[in-house]
Amino acid sequence: MTSSQEPKKQDLPPTAWAVLGLLSFPGERTGYELKKWADSSLRFFYWSPAISQIYAELRRLEDLGYAVSVRSGPEEARAKRRYAITDAGREALTGWAGDTAQAGPPVLKHGLLLRIWLGHLAEPERLRAMVTDHMERTRAELAAVREAMEHAADVAEWAFPTLVLRWSERQHLAELELSGALLADLAEAAPEEAEEPRRGRDALEAPAAPGPAGP
Repeated sequence: MTSSQEPKKQDLPPTAWAVLGLLSFPGERTGYELKKWADSSLRFFYWSPAISQIYAELRRLEDLGYAVSVRSGPEEARAKRRYAITDAGREALTGWAGDTAQAGPPVLKHGLLLRIWLGHLAEPERLRAMVTDHMERTRAELAAVREAMEHAADVAEWAFPTLVLRWSERQHLAELELSGALLADLAEAAPEEAEEPRRGRDALEAPAAPGPAGP
């Protein structure tokens, strides 16, 4: 790798390294196949780039000489173009993957917690419903993680992705535990307020008291 290529390597966004990482496993893949794999792997611990992002990064990687592509036929659409990593791409990716200084701390962007933080603007009942819905989504994601683990376990080259999926399984289990504790905290923080909506509805639904008898 020449010194003129080094700044380009350092300036690549995480999406480019993620796409190049997907190409680092044995075999050639189309952009569509890379997207499917990202959806069943990367999204459980990082994120899954859009298909348009994947194709944009593939073009960038080809320009840098980090990836190469061939068409399955001279008149085939772009989706039929298959990509593979080059020796230069593998060398660059190895250097990036081993640079722990660039990894940085994990960034948590928890949409539910942002709304709980603004809980003074919402009814306690609504907050509890949000947490309950979040737990249902987390259970669905946990099931998807475990399904991905079953598929990855059958492929020898995916030993390390399988380790990450195991971590993701534990992370989802922890999220369920934390969400359950959050429900308990909400009940403790606003026990009286939780009854106010019910009392208000009871008052509206109660029959009107009879007025004074007429002459």
